[in-house]
Amino acid sequence: MSSSSPVTLRALAAAAGVSVGTVSRALKNQPGLSEQTRGEILRKADELGYDVLRLRAGKPKRVLFLLNRCHASLRENPFYSVVLHGVEEVCREESVSLGLLSVGAGDPIAAWIKRQDPEALVAAGFFDAQTIAEFRATELPLVLVDHASPGLFCVNDDNFRGAWLATTHLLQQGRQRIAMISGPEAHHSVRLRARGYRKALFDAGRPADPDLEIVLDPSVDYATAAAKAMQRLLDMPQRPDAVFAYNDETAIHAMAHCQSRGLDIPADMAFVGYDDIASAAHCRPSLSTIRVDKEALGRTAVRRLLQGEPGQGELLLPVDLIERESSRSTA
Repeated sequence: MSSSSPVTLRALAAAAGVSVGTVSRALKNQPGLSEQTRGEILRKADELGYDVLRLRAGKPKRVLFLLNRCHASLRENPFYSVVLHGVEEVCREESVSLGLLSVGAGDPIAAWIKRQDPEALVAAGFFDAQTIAEFRATELPLVLVDHASPGLFCVNDDNFRGAWLATTHLLQQGRQRIAMISGPEAHHSVRLRARGYRKALFDAGRPADPDLEIVLDPSVDYATAAAKAMQRLLDMPQRPDAVFAYNDETAIHAMAHCQSRGLDIPADMAFVGYDDIASAAHCRPSLSTIRVDKEALGRTAVRRLLQGEPGQGELLLPVDLIERESSRSTA
């Protein structure tokens, strides 16, 4: 077969009548295939002129970055835009083509991925189990970022420790009633941050009060949801004197709501966020937060793919507490 462009892995799979993952295993001489199937694929590769050594080198040439549609506005979700920067950086260094696809429940995910013709996938953020299953069904190498699923390789920041550090810091500042404004615990990182918050209270001899844990209303925009959550806390007979917010955006909007009600920050209410997005250092007062190396999350995920089959397990990247004006002691 003569062609002006190289034969793709997907074209070879279609010609052989098998999945892309099966072709990949055959060309990399990995277990799990009969010798007959492996031989047929190798013969078809030779017939089509596919460059077998390219795949055996274990380095994909086309990576697809998958993002949940609820995170898809990268301007409004600065966390994932910086993760993507890290992915882009490695792809440029390694001459790997990068595609971007936002998906949601009910989308024809398999068809959309097939159209992009990637050789490996990076999926960032929360995806439900069905969507993860559709990613896996492509049989392409897959790494998750800011999420976790059994049998896959995941790259995450140390969410539990970050939340523990944030809450412990507020306790060390003398705060007595520390609330948490959170998202849905179906999200891996949110669930671990809630656990870290509770563990810090437990370590300090203060049992967690469920009334002080407020989950954002998912039916409204971020600013409105954060304001509603903060108002619920302010309406309590014994309101909190500090808030740990599960991300910086929530903290910034909650602080603004407190200021609109005449509260002084941090004298009346201290805040610590999470992620250290750019605006955390520039809001007024500046926001204490947990710094996550977001670019490193993206870089690490792609490098894992470029090393060959990513396997399974979880790699945790360290986090740091960044103390700013919103939580400093006023004593």
